[in-house]
Amino acid sequence: MKNLMHSDASELSVELQLTLLLLRSEPGKVWNAEERELFRQADWAHVMELARHHRVYPYLHRQARQLDFPAAPERVTGSLAREYRHNVFRMLHLAGEMETVSEQLDLAGVRSLMLKGPVLAHDLYGELSLRTSCDLDLLVEIEQLDRVERLLPSLGYVKDDYIETVLGDWKWRHHHITFYHAEKGIKLEVHWRLNPGPSSEPAFQELWQRRRQTPLATGYPVYYLGREDLFLFLASHGARHGWSRLRWLLDIDRLVRQGLDEEKLTSLLHKHRLSPVGGQALRLASVLLGTPLTAPLARLASDRRAGKLAAEAMFYVRQMLNLHTYPLTEEVNRYHRRHLFSLMAPSHKALFLLSLLYPFYEDARTLPLPERAHFLYFPLRPFLCVWRMARRFRYQEGGA
Repeated sequence: MKNLMHSDASELSVELQLTLLLLRSEPGKVWNAEERELFRQADWAHVMELARHHRVYPYLHRQARQLDFPAAPERVTGSLAREYRHNVFRMLHLAGEMETVSEQLDLAGVRSLMLKGPVLAHDLYGELSLRTSCDLDLLVEIEQLDRVERLLPSLGYVKDDYIETVLGDWKWRHHHITFYHAEKGIKLEVHWRLNPGPSSEPAFQELWQRRRQTPLATGYPVYYLGREDLFLFLASHGARHGWSRLRWLLDIDRLVRQGLDEEKLTSLLHKHRLSPVGGQALRLASVLLGTPLTAPLARLASDRRAGKLAAEAMFYVRQMLNLHTYPLTEEVNRYHRRHLFSLMAPSHKALFLLSLLYPFYEDARTLPLPERAHFLYFPLRPFLCVWRMARRFRYQEGGA
């Protein structure tokens, strides 16, 4: 684990070093003395914590069957086996629902692309059981959202999050809505964009033209992203979440090992100003998982800005951070906001700063106005921001 800016293996816990070693080792691996010392020193209870946090326990179970794990307690391999079996049933359950939802959307005239879940497990790992997924994610055209929202309740889904919006800002500030099926215990995220704005990405029609059909679905065709589009999505998604789950890096590793059209990928990343983000993913995968990079991919990974972003991501990798567990500590919250900003291309940073002048729903809560008068939030926004800041200051002063 060398040359990752100022980060090196000595900064990672023994347990994390061991987890990474297990993930990147091939069948027939012979452990050297240094690696055997990692096995001896590791707190195996913490190794299991890491496996669960990073959602890589099914893959580690496969590794445990193919590799000799020196000094691994039987309770650890047994726990991996039990959680692996549980994941098999979960993924089969999701695969069946994926096909049902895709079929119903198609019959309603809605084109959809599966983004993650069972299609990703089958495509990247060759079988459902080696990757975890807690929900289904699909992409539709924004013009079809109303139709999707009318259809899903008939399938037993209830809208789970209601976006608070003003002046239509939901279209570009957000990128998905969530539905939940209580009886089946399945969460379904319906995306109209791959990423929240401000960002650049291929239009739905482009993605649809490059789509692939998964052989996993046998009763009805289910479509998902083309290989290079999938890399763009996985790289930007992982970056936005700080690569805080090793599962996302493992996905990148598997995708790269399968082979990519490097010219097409480089052009796609450049067009959407995501080259440093793609380079970050490749650099982290190469350093942490030993992902082999061809010359064009190595050039992306060796870019100066990609290296800086990769070094920043080690803040998340070194810790067991769950960015969806609120409230985050002030340190993590502040760091994450800065990192999200650093991921943006210069033009997107400018758009983001300009977007702060666009009214937020918080303005409507501060000063409720009739919908026909919402345009007044543009000139009023600076005053409303000052008012909220003053009110928070008075509250803090009173608490002190």
